[in-house]
Amino acid sequence: MRIIAFRTLREFWKKPEYADSETSLRSWYHDAKTADWKNSNELKQQYKSASIVGEGRVVFNIKGNTYRLVVSIDYEFQVIFIRFIGTHKQYDKINAKTI
Repeated sequence: MRIIAFRTLREFWKKPEYADSETSLRSWYHDAKTADWKNSNELKQQYKSASIVGEGRVVFNIKGNTYRLVVSIDYEFQVIFIRFIGTHKQYDKINAKTI
């Protein structure tokens, strides 16, 4: 999978208050980059706790569910677009289907 954009993740963990997310985000990035998911069922086989919220959107729990990562996935073209990364409190203020 191609991931757009790693920079979003890096900018997040570089903030002192989110520095503890770096290892988990790097791990997720590596897993997703090497994945060959053809559909959400294949994704769920690898990430059982991921939430499929529709509109091609998936919510991943990061660092033991401390953070939420929302992505949009185009399985046909093998592209993941990072739409949001934040705490649960921040996540509660967004609509994962439209962000």
